[in-house]
Amino acid sequence: MKKLLFVLLSISFFSCSSDNNSEPQPPVDNDVFIRGADMSYLPLIESEGTVYKHNGVNQDPITTLKNAGCNAIRIRLWQNPSDGHSGMAEVKTFAQRVKAAGLKVWLTVHYSDTWADPAHQTKPVAWQSLTFSSLKTAVTDYTNLVMTEINPDIIQIGNETNDGMLWPEGKLSTNETQYLELVAAASTAIRSKSTTAKIMLHHGGLSGSDWFFSKVANIDYDYIGLSYYPIWHGTSLVTLQNTINSLGQLYNKKVIIAETAYPFTFDYNDYTNNIIGLPSQILPAFQATPTGQRGFLSTIKNTVTQSNYGLGFCYWGSEWVAFRGPTSTNGSSWENQALWDFNNNSLPAMEVFNVE
Repeated sequence: MKKLLFVLLSISFFSCSSDNNSEPQPPVDNDVFIRGADMSYLPLIESEGTVYKHNGVNQDPITTLKNAGCNAIRIRLWQNPSDGHSGMAEVKTFAQRVKAAGLKVWLTVHYSDTWADPAHQTKPVAWQSLTFSSLKTAVTDYTNLVMTEINPDIIQIGNETNDGMLWPEGKLSTNETQYLELVAAASTAIRSKSTTAKIMLHHGGLSGSDWFFSKVANIDYDYIGLSYYPIWHGTSLVTLQNTINSLGQLYNKKVIIAETAYPFTFDYNDYTNNIIGLPSQILPAFQATPTGQRGFLSTIKNTVTQSNYGLGFCYWGSEWVAFRGPTSTNGSSWENQALWDFNNNSLPAMEVFNVE
């Protein structure tokens, strides 16, 4: 009887397995799992004299990250920033340093002179008066220049482009066709300069991501990027997992958590108001301690790896310590979420970058 039952169960199993062959399969991708850190402030911070440490000894922070297992450094690029920081010259030099260290360069092109995010997508000053046709040409020319000068391994067309970029012409909700033309122009320029660079489109948060990626379904790109911060994007890791799976399956793309972070304390190390300072802003399962920060990042990594579509994560604001001193009011609003503590010593969360 047991043998008969085994045979029947085996027939049933293989029958069900055959039916599953019709389901969408994850994209075949030989790319390595991304274990990234955004270090965009580093040139500025180092220029003002800050030194980072590992186990109490001065150490190049890029070296510390690499030794921990980090394999990609994310860098923002602004078109013509007022103080030069995050501009082409600084970013090119920084990217060369990252490449020399043997790490991937992940470039976030904001297509703006300053911060671009869901609420702000301001055109560069030099492009303000351009006709739409000339704006497309400017996007093409600038993207070509970026690829020639920096040649990144991963390149984002915009940052948190929930409602497009280069407003008002590229505002997705009101000028969908024009936004798609601008993104297509950038994508075409990237492909013309590199056969290996991976193109990412980036949505800030989980809510609305399905709408956004449905709009760009016909754009030539490689990776779906998502930001996930509990303070802004909810405390449900199940929702995060489901979003990764659903977007990856629907659009047959690999998904990367392009930005995330977590506090190791609610204390502060300068007089610049911090973004996070209350228990209600974090996940109950992970306290604002070095152990809690490590636990959160480990869970994010595991959430991504458990999906057939997950390809990595990036920790944002890794380097943003209180670099202007304890009384500064224009220092860091993120020092309690950095990957170095208030003595600029590396934190246990870095252990999550390991390859295991």
